[in-house]
Amino acid sequence: MTDSFDGPPLTPPPERASFLDGVRFAFGTLTVLPARITRWDRPAARTGMACAPLAGLVVGLLAAAPGVLLLLLGGGPLLAATLTVAAPAALTRALHLDGLADTADGLGSAKPAGEALRIMKQSDIGPFGVVALIIVLLLQVAALSEIYAESWVRGALAAVVAAVAARLAMTLASREGVPAARPGGLGAAVAGVVPRPAAALIALLAVVAAAAAALPLGPAAAARCAGAVLAALFAAELLLRRCVRRFDGVTGDVFGALAEVAATTALIVLALG
Repeated sequence: MTDSFDGPPLTPPPERASFLDGVRFAFGTLTVLPARITRWDRPAARTGMACAPLAGLVVGLLAAAPGVLLLLLGGGPLLAATLTVAAPAALTRALHLDGLADTADGLGSAKPAGEALRIMKQSDIGPFGVVALIIVLLLQVAALSEIYAESWVRGALAAVVAAVAARLAMTLASREGVPAARPGGLGAAVAGVVPRPAAALIALLAVVAAAAAALPLGPAAAARCAGAVLAALFAAELLLRRCVRRFDGVTGDVFGALAEVAATTALIVLALG
């Protein structure tokens, strides 16, 4: 999710957006999956960002499938992990990774907010962005490889939990009170659209759902999955606050960075067991 996505001007119609409008908004902006965006306005953005974890669930399932298939065909956990990590990049046109790189360049520049935002908008990637990409991808592959080595079931579950946590971090970053750093771009379109009580409820439901999904593997696994989501949200919140202080708000690049940091944190926690 980056500011390179340009939609029509936001207009606030009086009526609410339907759930289907929100789902289309979420899938149309956060994935490359076919989803025709029927509304581009604040109500649709509100419902869409509330549905972001649902987009994460689908991305996670699609990412886990090739890794699991490779393991069942006799492949090793490292190869399966690499394929699973590569899948979300393909399903998002690598926009979240691009956002991570741009955010790292902006934070590492030590420039004033306006100059840092200009650096983030440039098409090239600086040294901070390159290092951030390498570290994050290595951590994701290493963590997921260890989990796949335990069992394909745990590996698939980890991929799904990480993907959901990544989009859940976007939902929380879209809550009321979080400003946009600049007037244009997708970041401005979704900044502050989700009511705080709704964001908190969605986060709680996601934590409970993660624990419930892992419960067949035992109480310890359920607790670990719930802890992974909470840790992912904590790490994303730290980055969000840093970016808001540094850039005077959020951008689409920041949302992408939050997703990658949340996913990486979740995988690390799940690998610690």
